[in-house]
Amino acid sequence: MFALRPVSDFSVRRCAGALALAWLLAAAGFGALGGLSGCASTQGASGDVPQELRTAADESDARKRAGTRLELAARYFQDGKNSIALDEVKKAMQIDPAFGDAYALSGAIYMALNNLPQAQAHFERALSLNPRDGGAMHNMGLLKCRQKQYDAATAWFQRAIALPEYPDKAKSWLMQGACEAGSGERAKAEESFMRSFQIDPGNPATEYNLAKLFFGRGDLERARFYIRRLNNSEQANAESLWLGIRVERQLNHAQAVEQLALQLRRRFPDSSQLAAYDHGAFDD
Repeated sequence: MFALRPVSDFSVRRCAGALALAWLLAAAGFGALGGLSGCASTQGASGDVPQELRTAADESDARKRAGTRLELAARYFQDGKNSIALDEVKKAMQIDPAFGDAYALSGAIYMALNNLPQAQAHFERALSLNPRDGGAMHNMGLLKCRQKQYDAATAWFQRAIALPEYPDKAKSWLMQGACEAGSGERAKAEESFMRSFQIDPGNPATEYNLAKLFFGRGDLERARFYIRRLNNSEQANAESLWLGIRVERQLNHAQAVEQLALQLRRRFPDSSQLAAYDHGAFDD
């Protein structure tokens, strides 16, 4: 489903070597893992190069090698091979113990493994090495939300959003909204989802969560607006089509219900949502 399903999304930032960690709310991952090319040029150190320059070159080479390990670890993590990913991260840490991105990624892996104390320790270490790592702040927000520490979660999301250079503000607003919805703060959730939508109106997770929120409170026309946007796109899935069916049924739009049901049957014939439709379980 779209809501609160963690999916890893990685982007290796050029030259800063910062791996932005994020959990998206969509049923599939939308981010891509970029390459580490272009980071940290390494010049060979000869006997004529001053010692301080040789040290910098050595450090640059270590960061490059650690980055290669980290990229491999991120790919394993994306494929759900968490144990192998963690082994690769540990190798990156051995090569470059001051590589904050390695701690940020290991924190995400530990969180996926439900080892929350280790996840927190690694996020804290990542932030001690890079205090402006918005991705690590975002994931700390996720961690606190999972621990039902909702005020702390909001504080971490807002710290990330406040960074001018942080590129994933829409995602953090989205996760903050999901956390608020989970804690029963529906009005705050709506505000956060709308902030996310204003920044990234094409995000299917935002559209779905807004539609579900409005449907839950009986605001059917607004629910229809957002779910139709999603279902008219390539990002529609069984759950979004099912929500669309339920919305249109409540509005007594029989033709729209039939059209959405045909899509659901054609595209997702083995889905639980189609089984629910066939059994008339619209209110379950």
